[in-house]
Amino acid sequence: MAEKEKVSKALKEKLFLKRKNGYTRISEADEKACGAFAEDYKAFLDKAKTEREACAEAVELLKANGFTEFRNGMKLSAGDRIYRVNREKAVIISVIGTAPIDEGVRLCAAHIDSPRLDLKQNPLYEDNEIALFKTHYYGGIKKYQWTAIPLALHGVIVKADGTKLTVAIGEDENDPVFYVTDLLPHLATEQMTRTGTKLVKGEDLNLLVGSVPFREDETSEAVKLNILNLLYEKYGITEADFISSELEAVPAFKARDIGFDRSFIGGYGHDDRCCAYPALRASLDCKAPVHTVVTVLTDKEETGSDGNTGLCSSYLEYFIHDIAEAHGSNGRHVLSASECLSADVNAAFDPTYPEVNEKNNCAYVNRGVCITKYTGARGKSGTSDASAEFAGRIRRLMDSKDVIWQTGELGKVDMGGGGTVAAYIANLDVDTIDMGVPVLAMHAPYEAISKLDLYMAYKAFSVFIAD
Repeated sequence: MAEKEKVSKALKEKLFLKRKNGYTRISEADEKACGAFAEDYKAFLDKAKTEREACAEAVELLKANGFTEFRNGMKLSAGDRIYRVNREKAVIISVIGTAPIDEGVRLCAAHIDSPRLDLKQNPLYEDNEIALFKTHYYGGIKKYQWTAIPLALHGVIVKADGTKLTVAIGEDENDPVFYVTDLLPHLATEQMTRTGTKLVKGEDLNLLVGSVPFREDETSEAVKLNILNLLYEKYGITEADFISSELEAVPAFKARDIGFDRSFIGGYGHDDRCCAYPALRASLDCKAPVHTVVTVLTDKEETGSDGNTGLCSSYLEYFIHDIAEAHGSNGRHVLSASECLSADVNAAFDPTYPEVNEKNNCAYVNRGVCITKYTGARGKSGTSDASAEFAGRIRRLMDSKDVIWQTGELGKVDMGGGGTVAAYIANLDVDTIDMGVPVLAMHAPYEAISKLDLYMAYKAFSVFIAD
């Protein structure tokens, strides 16, 4: 019997898919590396709460690491480190490789926008001596999660004379914060009978911004006048300047460790900055690649990737054509020979809500970076569905470099699913597969990820661009 059990155990080890907690597979040195990487990531997360801030922070890191801005007509040589910014909301990073550019590039694509509340173009109003801002939510959110939490206001205002002001209110401990009210349970009988999608309505997501009236003389809308006067005194803006502004209300929380063992990171914007930052760091640490490395940190993924800063735009394709031209090559040929990791998150299995997942085909915390062969909704709608050949290549690469990885789908087949930028890059004739960090409470104002999974994403992107 003992011999049969021994044979059975050996066969299982050989034949079964390994589903072990990553902490049982890494050294103490790697565990320390996970912790150190997490500290750097938390600092980035606190500085980069919007796509503009993430882009600006990335550029600062790029400049500090010897990258220069790429201009059309520049001559490029192996080892050159360049970047291009798209409208202050997206950035493309490249390290020129030693191989001919016609062999293609190693591309990583992550997004730096996250769900939030945007101010409407005419946001300020007064109602019963309370001043509020009207908002329009951005991306897929559970609206009720955005009430009764402290919010900060970030963004830019372009004044009538063209002057641009950068705004960030609510992050410093001495700053005021903003707030979306909710009904007290004593008076919420009718509200609590609504379905979840209507529990809080989109037009109810109004930011509380003041209540003190202007004191000089009695006037209607005196509270609104006082708020506008405060803004004029501090920033020199008028109500009309909101029309040419982009102001975003984001959670005023700091990134923090979660759990007695500090194995989780809690924070706003893990989707997708927990993939964007590892991809950025992998590019910063890349010194002498064989194939040219291109990393794009893009905008607008949460709303479908449309617009000139999203990947339905041509700005990434144009960049590839430009660097191909600098080598005397054809961009179309470069794209056709290229490979891409679409660096986006997946949903982590939550034992509190097991019914939404098919347990053999979902991502788990601490089992490493998640390879997602296809995304989409229900009948794989909106996905690129990587080929078996390319999935096999990525699997072999990860195994050969001791990257801890797993595979997973975004929920049960009929539950809904979701999309990434993978389809838009695959449409350029590029072999593309999704790979990213599993996230708990995705799209909530405060999400959670595993430090181990975060570090394995960095390791995965690093070995991919170095291959």
